[in-house]
Amino acid sequence: MSGRDLFCQPRRFGRGAALTLVFASVLVAGAATGSLPGPDRRSAPGTARSSPAPAGRYEEVAAAAAAAMADGQSPMEAAERAVSRSGDRWGAVYSQGEYEEFEEALDGRYTGVGLWARRERDGRIEVTKVRAGSPAAAAGIRQGDRLRSVDGAKVDGRPVTEVVSLLRGDATDAPAGTPVRLGLERGTRAWTETVRRARLSTDSVTVRKLAGGITVIRIGSFTKGSGDIVRTAVRQAPAGAGVILDLRGNSGGLVTEAVTAASAFLDGGLVATYDVDGEQQALHADLGGDTTRPLVALVDGGTMSAAELLTGALQDRGRAVVVGSRTFGKGSVQMPSRLPDGSVAELTVGHYRTPSGRGVDGTGLTPDLEVDQQVLEQAETVLSGLGQ
Repeated sequence: MSGRDLFCQPRRFGRGAALTLVFASVLVAGAATGSLPGPDRRSAPGTARSSPAPAGRYEEVAAAAAAAMADGQSPMEAAERAVSRSGDRWGAVYSQGEYEEFEEALDGRYTGVGLWARRERDGRIEVTKVRAGSPAAAAGIRQGDRLRSVDGAKVDGRPVTEVVSLLRGDATDAPAGTPVRLGLERGTRAWTETVRRARLSTDSVTVRKLAGGITVIRIGSFTKGSGDIVRTAVRQAPAGAGVILDLRGNSGGLVTEAVTAASAFLDGGLVATYDVDGEQQALHADLGGDTTRPLVALVDGGTMSAAELLTGALQDRGRAVVVGSRTFGKGSVQMPSRLPDGSVAELTVGHYRTPSGRGVDGTGLTPDLEVDQQVLEQAETVLSGLGQ
C-alpha cells in the first residue's frame, strides 16, 4: 500500500475491508451522504437516509445492536459482527461521530496535519507531500522526510491506514486543536515535532496546462463542488485544445459530482444505470457539454466507484480514449441506516452498470490503451492523434 493521502480516509481502519481503502471507497454512488439520485432528479444530501438498506439484512444488524445494548455490551461491535456474517464485502458500521466526519470529508473538509505519505518497500513511512499552510508545513516538515513515530508509537512496517489512524487520533476521537507528537528523520538528523491537528480543506480538483494548450484536470475524489470545477476548467480551456482527465487514484465519492463532471463532456444522455433492491434507476448528463474537444481519461488500479462510473460513461459513449491500467472494480451501491445507538450501518443494496450494460463490480474497466509507464506522455501522443 503506498501513495495514499493521510488526511482523506475515514476513521477506524481496523473495521473490515471497506475501511482499509482510501477515502470514500465505501461510497459507490455517494449513497452514504444521501446523494444517490432518484430516476428523474438529483437528491439533496440526507434524502437517502430516509430509505433504509435492505429490510432483512438491516433488521438483522439492528437487532444485533439492540440485543447488545440490552446486555450492556457494545452495540457497534455486535453490528459489525452481523455485517461480517452477512458476507457484505463493502458493508461497514460507523459511530455517529465517524459518520459526521465522513460527510464533512465529502464536503471537502477534514481534520489532520496536512501530510501525504507512503510506505516504502523497506517498511519505512515517507512523506510524499506537505500541504501549504498546514500544521505540518508550519513545523518545517518536508517531502522526503521519514515519519518514524506518532505519539511515541513506532510506525515502521505498519500499513499507511494504521498510520492515518494514529495521526488523526482515532483512539480518542481527537478534534482539531489537539496536539500530536511526530518522530521524524531527514538524512542523519532525527527529531521530534509536536503539531496541532487543524480543520483543512481538500484540493479534490487541480488544473494545469501543458505545452500546446493541453489542459490536465486531475480529480482526486468527488467531493462537493468538484463537478462544477471540472465544467469550468473545460469551458476555460483553449478553443479546440485537448483535455486529459486524470482519474488515477480517484477513490470515488459523490455520484452527483461524477455525473456533473460527465456533463462537461456529454450533451445529455445516459451516464449509468443502477439498481436498489431490484428497482432500476438511471443517471443522465445535463445538456450542453463539450462533445468535440479531444479527450483522454487516465485510470489505474486506484480508480474506483464513482470514478469508474464516469470512466465507463465516457468510454461506452465514445467520448474519451481511456489510457492506463485496469480500474479497481467497485460497482456496488451502499445505503446508510441509523442503528438504535445512533451509529450508522452501510449495507450494499445494488450495483451500477455503464451505458452499454457492463458491470464493474469485481471486474473493473479495461483501458483502450493499457500502459503502466510514462502514462501522461502516452496520453499526449493519443491526443495528437485525435486532432490536438
